[in-house]
Amino acid sequence: MAGLEELKKKLVPLFDADKGFSPTSTSDPFDSYSLSDAGTVNLLSQSYGVYNINELGLQKWPVDDTDHGEKTYRCASHEMRVFGAIGAGASSVVQRAIHIPTHRIIALKKINIFEKEKRQQLLTEIRTLCEAPCYQGLVEFYGAFYTPDSGQISIALEYMDGGSLADIIKIRKSIPEPILSSMVQKLLQGLSYLHGVRHLVHRDIKPANLLVNLKGEPKITDFGISAGLESSIAMCATFVGTVTYMSPERIRNENYSYPADIWSLGLALFECGTDPR
Repeated sequence: MAGLEELKKKLVPLFDADKGFSPTSTSDPFDSYSLSDAGTVNLLSQSYGVYNINELGLQKWPVDDTDHGEKTYRCASHEMRVFGAIGAGASSVVQRAIHIPTHRIIALKKINIFEKEKRQQLLTEIRTLCEAPCYQGLVEFYGAFYTPDSGQISIALEYMDGGSLADIIKIRKSIPEPILSSMVQKLLQGLSYLHGVRHLVHRDIKPANLLVNLKGEPKITDFGISAGLESSIAMCATFVGTVTYMSPERIRNENYSYPADIWSLGLALFECGTDPR
C-alpha cells in the first residue's frame, strides 16, 4: 500500500473552493482545467469534484465534505509498455499496451489536453468511467496518467480483444440473430445504468462503439460526448454524434432524452443483423 500513499502525497489538490485555482498553476476559470509546475493536471467538474492526474495516476477529490467519493487509481506511465496501435478517432488515439505490474493487456486512449474540445470530452469520459469502473455492459476503467512531454492524458481501459461490432460486420457481413439477442441484454444493462443511475445520455451509440471480447461479452465505450440530465423530464438540445444512428427527434434538431440512445442501439443492431448483399 506504500505506492498508494506516495500517490496521495504527490497528487496534492490545486483547487480550493474558497480561494480558486492555485497561483502556481496556469488556468482558465471557464475551461475546467489547470496545470501545475510540478506536472499535475486538474480537471474540474463543479458537479463531481476535481480530478488530479500526473505521471503516477489519477485521484478524484470530492466536491465537499458531504461527498465521500474520493478515489485513487495508481496507473503510472513508467509501468506501461506500448506495443501496437488499435485505432484513431476524431479526438484520440488508442494503443495496445501491457501494464507490467499486473501483466494485463490494456487499451490506452490518448487525448491532448491543450485542445479545448478534446479536453472537455476527456473530462466527460473520465467522470463517467471513474464512477463506474467495472459495471456490466460498460468497458472497464483502470485509471489514467499524464505525460508532460507530450501533453497527453492516457486513459487505461479494458482491452476488448474481439474488436467492435463494426469490425465484425466488415468481415462476416452480419451477426446471427441468436448471438445479437444475447448481446443486447448486456448492452441494455449498461444503458440502464447510464440512464437510471448516472442520468447520462450516451449520444453516440453505434457499432464502432460497441466492443466485444473473445468471451462474446459486449460492452459500450466512448463516453466523450455523453450528456447529463438533471431529472427524469430533462432534455438535451445539442446536435452531436453520428448522424446515421440518430433518432428522428435528433435529426430534426429537437429536444431529446434517454430514448434517443435506445433508437441508436436498435439501428446499430439492425445493421449488424442484416446482410447487405
